[in-house]
Amino acid sequence: MDKEMRVRFAPSPTGPFHIGGARSALFNWLLARKMGGKFVLRIEDTDRKRSTPESEENIKSALKWLGITWDEGVDVGGPYGPYHQMERLGIYKKYTDRLLAEGKAYYCYCTPEELEAERQAELKAGEMPRYSGKCRNLTEEQRKQYEAEGRKPSIRLRVPADEKIVVHDMVRGDVEFDSNGIGDFVIVKSDGIPTYNYAVVIDDYLMHITHVIRAEEHLSNTPRQLLVYEALGFEKPVFGHISLILGTDHTKMSKRHGATSVQAYRDQGYLPEGIDNFLALLGWAPEGEEEIFTMEEACREFSMDRVAKNPAVFDIKKLNWINGQHIRRLTPEAFFELAKPFMIRAGYMTGSETGEKLAWLERVVATAQTQVDYGAQVPEKVAMYFTDEVEFENDEARAVLSAETVPLVLRSLLAEFEALPEVTHDSVKGCFKKVQKANKLKGQQVYMPFRVALTGNQHGPELAEMIPLLGVDRTEKRILSTLKKAGIAL
Repeated sequence: MDKEMRVRFAPSPTGPFHIGGARSALFNWLLARKMGGKFVLRIEDTDRKRSTPESEENIKSALKWLGITWDEGVDVGGPYGPYHQMERLGIYKKYTDRLLAEGKAYYCYCTPEELEAERQAELKAGEMPRYSGKCRNLTEEQRKQYEAEGRKPSIRLRVPADEKIVVHDMVRGDVEFDSNGIGDFVIVKSDGIPTYNYAVVIDDYLMHITHVIRAEEHLSNTPRQLLVYEALGFEKPVFGHISLILGTDHTKMSKRHGATSVQAYRDQGYLPEGIDNFLALLGWAPEGEEEIFTMEEACREFSMDRVAKNPAVFDIKKLNWINGQHIRRLTPEAFFELAKPFMIRAGYMTGSETGEKLAWLERVVATAQTQVDYGAQVPEKVAMYFTDEVEFENDEARAVLSAETVPLVLRSLLAEFEALPEVTHDSVKGCFKKVQKANKLKGQQVYMPFRVALTGNQHGPELAEMIPLLGVDRTEKRILSTLKKAGIAL
């Protein structure tokens, strides 16, 4: 029987959780769910200067918000813990002592200054910098002398010469590296903390990780990790390096492309469903043409053989369109909850409204559901309900009111509205049809000038939705104010 698939996401808690990290976590999670496997969350906190509990909380909170739940790991526990690297130092030491005893690793007493001088000399000679192996074969006397000088050694792995190291990659096929270009690398720093390329191998092996799916920038680390697997006699996992994420100008992602934290998108009122949907399409393509799907649908379809080698492009317009599609799927109640904090921030509501006032606000917010791509856009779309000042969006909109038929149309419509026993969507619609028919006009000659006079814009929610919300008195007041501004008399 095949063994259970086990994947992991192992972030460093050194800053806000980035959207690129979320994509890596999502691909691992989708693969585990598709294959009925386990998803493990491990925290790589050996960078003691930059790691913080706040960053760890930020990562966990963002993953939970995105619906990326873990079966084992920090907070939930599991059989292969602890799941923080700094709690595993004793485990790493046991394997380091074994490598030293077997002669597969050695103490290096070179100072940072000596190593930098060596590096600069190699660069000057046009060579790829790598450690010279100066401490590879120290005598006991040399070691004692260095220690007497107070030098604290790091520990390096002996890298065999003239070996081809082949990474069998699920996405990229076989990728070859030459061991001569690597040199003996540090596996434990002078402060006793293991390096990333060393600790990650021991953790993945002891946690029975079968598949390591991560970003392409880790591909260059993989030969070093394979050398550690060899030295320790560990069975290797299957590797898959997913594509880089580039901006729309095909340069490396930066803040101007939208390379912000997951929290920043959450704060802007994006939906987790929209972010997940967009991230899934960054480097993976479903079989069909459909681009809008749920996490459940993505789990059923996901496979590594449809993950592309080519860089994925982070297009904020595409994200906004996808998120907008998920917003359209929300119930009116859920959309109101999404909009609420932004409405409160804009001063349009307090959050304590009840009765008629609350019902009116819910109807107002509902008019924006087909207009916005994320929650922060709602106040701008409903601003007209909270002021009677109308500004023309441009000269083209202002010009709409100069048509000869405009005074007749506006006079007739306002008279019809005033005569209505009840101002509803259907009764307002009936007024527009009546005026259009009575004056033998096209729909655009009736609807467009009224919209511009009411809102200053040529596009927006349906007029039959807006007028009952504003009421006839406010509607008339706005129309007359706009016409005065445009120098038009009714």
